[in-house]
Amino acid sequence: MAIAALKTQRRNLVQSMFDEGVLDNQFNQLQDLQDSSNPNFVEEVISLFCNDAERIITELNRYLNDQNVEFSKLDSYVHQLKGSSSSIGAYRLKLACVNLRQASEERNMEECAGAFNSIRREYYVVRSKLQVLIQLERHIVNLENQQ
Repeated sequence: MAIAALKTQRRNLVQSMFDEGVLDNQFNQLQDLQDSSNPNFVEEVISLFCNDAERIITELNRYLNDQNVEFSKLDSYVHQLKGSSSSIGAYRLKLACVNLRQASEERNMEECAGAFNSIRREYYVVRSKLQVLIQLERHIVNLENQQ
């Protein structure tokens, strides 16, 4: 497949993530930081984000399944995930974090469970789409290096 077609596919994928509200403008700013001196910057940031998010989601799950939920620790992890989501531009995931923080502040376990399920769902959506983006980026770079 030609490089131009792959770049169009990449551009369309990113635009669809914006249109769906999966990403916000922060992701554009992240992409702007990538240049020829650091061609893998976005991929590295995405990888760090995913590793961190999976660790935090595991911890959130553990805290929510405790009989005596430690809401202060829960809030701390949600705050971390919200910050990571904001920095990468994962808009819907950030909103899901806001909902869990609010439910946690209200000590509403039913709302916490629903909000946590939203966090997981939004994380899996953003992760899968970003993985496709990374594959496109790698393919484009490989083709450009062959020229």
